[in-house]
Amino acid sequence: MEPVVITGFGAVTPVGIGREITWQNLIEGNSGVGPITAFDASGLAVRIAAEVRGFDPADYLDRKRVRRTARFTQFAVAAAREAVADAHLDIGDGRDTGIVINSAVAGFDTIEAATRRLLADRPLSPSFVPSSLNNMPACEVAIDLGVHGPVHAGAYACASGSEALLRARQLILAGEAEVVIAGGTDAGITPVTFAGLIPSGALSRRNDCPARACRPFDAGRDGFVYGEGAVIAIVESAGHAARRGVKAYAELRAGALTADAFHITAPDPAGRHAAEAIRLAVRRSGIDPASLDFICAHATGTVAGDRAEASAIRQALGCTAGQIAVSSPKSVTGHLIGAAGALSAMVCALAIRDGIVPPTVNLTAPDPDCGLDHVANVARRLPVRTALTTAFGFGGQNCVTVLAAI
Repeated sequence: MEPVVITGFGAVTPVGIGREITWQNLIEGNSGVGPITAFDASGLAVRIAAEVRGFDPADYLDRKRVRRTARFTQFAVAAAREAVADAHLDIGDGRDTGIVINSAVAGFDTIEAATRRLLADRPLSPSFVPSSLNNMPACEVAIDLGVHGPVHAGAYACASGSEALLRARQLILAGEAEVVIAGGTDAGITPVTFAGLIPSGALSRRNDCPARACRPFDAGRDGFVYGEGAVIAIVESAGHAARRGVKAYAELRAGALTADAFHITAPDPAGRHAAEAIRLAVRRSGIDPASLDFICAHATGTVAGDRAEASAIRQALGCTAGQIAVSSPKSVTGHLIGAAGALSAMVCALAIRDGIVPPTVNLTAPDPDCGLDHVANVARRLPVRTALTTAFGFGGQNCVTVLAAI
């Protein structure tokens, strides 16, 4: 099979609107977590989130399209435009280009707003229903860029962004597209989302110090920080990239999907099927586990999730697990939900490009039950040739990808 590579990235995240500013803030450990401004959270037990600040959809869409699109779609359009420009991609007639843009919560914000209008006996916008649908980011990007190849949109909970990249790879290897615009997007910072998650105990309650709230692998962690954003990649065959004369960030070498089939929200504490996803991805990539340089971990900062993931890494990689640099961008960006896996892929690709691994910040007392090399608090200069991402979603969805230097 011809190698499949990534040639462009675009990002809209809580630490920057743009790929390079996001990367710089990740390297420096500059947190994007702060008090919620999207709605009045003063009456809630959790009043912090990782919001995208300073984003103006009018910078990317005309007034009519702004009115008809939800925030998660607007993020996707902005990130896709940056990715296309980064890859120097001329879409042409669009017939050989595909799109895979996944999300987890989709148009929660539009649904809540419409419900409030309905209860107030106010009319709803005719664009309400379509703007809320899971496929709208993919379709609006297709409209925006003139793409006429296969357009996919799926929901794999917090593994959505990673699955999009694997689906893009499959489309290319199957000959259904020469290049695919792929990634994840979500924007679910809403009153109902928080009111629903708070009773579960999944969210951090460190309202007094937002920047230190998300603490993956730390013994004092108390939950994840809800975030939003979009990360989009340009995925194509190595031959197609070479014919275009563009340099790739990395090869998208392989991946794997498994299911815990254990619980609707909790991971299998033994990490058995997450470990199997790691083993399968490494085996399919053809690399020696001992040659892995970096794992961009899902690691959200929940007690159960981080322990299950660490256990899975140790089971899958054995004695080499403790020698691999492992870090979690969520300590800086919060959890981007449907975009999280795509962000991890971008982190791996840029780590390969720059030879540096971003830190896991707020790690002051490592949980002994995790016991990995967590790149605590300070970025590490490290030649990265092979990297692995993990992504785990509600319902037990496990997705692992392997990236390698060209």
